[in-house]
Amino acid sequence: MTINALIQNTPLTVLIPYTIAFLALLIGSYTDIKTREVPDWVNLGLIGTGIGISLLFSIIFFKADFILASIAGFGILFVIAWIMFYTGQWGGGDSKILMGMGAIIGIDFISKNFFLVHFFVNMMLIGALYGILWSIFSIFKNKKKFVKEFKKSMKGKKVRLTRRIVFILFIVLALTAVFIPDKIIKSMMLYLAVVSILTFYLWVAIKAVENVCMLKYVKPSQLTEGDWIAKDVKANGKYITGPKDLGIEKKNIRKLIALYKQRKVKNILIKEGIPFVPSFFIAYVITLVFGNLVFLFV
Repeated sequence: MTINALIQNTPLTVLIPYTIAFLALLIGSYTDIKTREVPDWVNLGLIGTGIGISLLFSIIFFKADFILASIAGFGILFVIAWIMFYTGQWGGGDSKILMGMGAIIGIDFISKNFFLVHFFVNMMLIGALYGILWSIFSIFKNKKKFVKEFKKSMKGKKVRLTRRIVFILFIVLALTAVFIPDKIIKSMMLYLAVVSILTFYLWVAIKAVENVCMLKYVKPSQLTEGDWIAKDVKANGKYITGPKDLGIEKKNIRKLIALYKQRKVKNILIKEGIPFVPSFFIAYVITLVFGNLVFLFV
């Protein structure tokens, strides 16, 4: 089937929201890579447009299914986005654009349209691979600094203690595997032994990448709402903002700008996260073309 034929055979109630979602993710991907943020007009616009279009479809076709699906999609992805944001996995832009996807696409339990579920599964798979590749790229881009930071991290008191514990665990699991006759349990013990070592070094490597590639100082005027502050900021002994806030608020940015002009605070150390919105876009396109990737391997 040609693209023109596919478009002609697709109902407007599907074509319009899915096209808007595609464009929003495309724009969000571009801005996320370029500026490490997604404009609110994209995020909030996607949420408002999704609910608005669904309400319009419900009125035109005298069916509440559209608006109910939009509310359900928004509500479910709001909870997921909230968890990911407050556990520090995503930034505010990532979380809000996911909520927008819930509103514009929706989850229709009546007609069993679970596109968002398949999209989310693909997004987690693609996101994990994307994060690993981005970290590897960052390591090669900053190879000398990374090696220096990695060696420095390995000398830390906490890391050395963790390394001893992991190696003891490795020996215990490996010896257990040697003396257990059951092949399945033996394989499992060996697998856990290897994974424990790899996980430890991966943890140290991620910390090194974070310190080398993701931390930088900026002026308060360069801060944007939702930026992750990497170090507590105080003025006259009074706490202003810090890592525990999980993203700086506009009122604190204004306060820091004023304090900076008074020379009471200096540049602010922030943590730049991996721009994850491009992985959302890739997962969206893959879901449209192939469906749920898990089903391809089952």
